[in-house]
Amino acid sequence: MKDEYDFSKMKSRKNPYAAKLKRPVTIRLGEDVIDYFKSMSEDSGIPYQSLINLYLRDCVAQHKKIDIAWLT
Repeated sequence: MKDEYDFSKMKSRKNPYAAKLKRPVTIRLGEDVIDYFKSMSEDSGIPYQSLINLYLRDCVAQHKKIDIAWLT
């Protein structure tokens, strides 16, 4: 192994994982929803925000549609 490396001639490239990074968003959730996921978090040892992300990712993967007929 060299004592020093010369990186001056090295070409830069885009991070191939950058598109898969999480993006911070602000979202308003009900206290009951937060409490539900926090209790699941305590049982599973997974942070509650990660559980919410996993649940929403599952909804996307299964193309779940919300039934909002009860709102009208």
